[in-house]
Amino acid sequence: MRILPVATAALWLTSAALAQDAAPGKGIYTCTTPDGRKLTSDRPIPECTSREQRVLNPDGSQRTTLPPFLSPEERAAKEAADRRAAAERLAQQDAIRRDRTLVQRYPNEAAHQRARHAALDDANKAMRLSERRIEDLTKERKPLLDEAEFYKGKPLPAKLKQALDTNEAAVEAQQLLIENQKAELVRINKGYDAELARLRKLWSGTAPGSLPALGEMQPTTPAATPKPTGSSTPKR
Repeated sequence: MRILPVATAALWLTSAALAQDAAPGKGIYTCTTPDGRKLTSDRPIPECTSREQRVLNPDGSQRTTLPPFLSPEERAAKEAADRRAAAERLAQQDAIRRDRTLVQRYPNEAAHQRARHAALDDANKAMRLSERRIEDLTKERKPLLDEAEFYKGKPLPAKLKQALDTNEAAVEAQQLLIENQKAELVRINKGYDAELARLRKLWSGTAPGSLPALGEMQPTTPAATPKPTGSSTPKR
């Protein structure tokens, strides 16, 4: 049997006895000690402070139960366990809500495919804009290169050199945007593939909230499409 701090255990017994006195009618306490003895009393039973005690009405029906005494360490552990359990319940409720929302948004595979195409279309449009901008920059660069031919073996004028450098930087920026959009297309497809696999299970009757989480990827909320950048070549 657990050895309890005397003052704390006495306080627990006193509080339980006061609660019993305040209750309408006297109760009967009953419990089984760790060594198997069955005890009964009209007061909380000191030998059973580490065990649950049943509180009976005079007619033998159960009125309530008196929980075991908990040390400060045990109480802290129980409170931590209760917090974990509450967090798990909330997480489960959230998972159920997310799955139900997903099925409402995409009642069938055709609806999900339309959403995928819309998300991919945004990224493809941004990529085409960058490609067209590179074409424009290439055209703008040609007369600059033609002018630079006059200065072969000589330093270029500052204004011409700046125009060439600006054009080159703008092309590199558009090329980077294209690479980013290619990566975005991969990300979008990967997210929709994972989402579709989940939806197929939900459509077939799998209970909402019973599947592993999709993770951080949110294919139904595509990332904002970066706007093509790059200044035009300064006029000479």
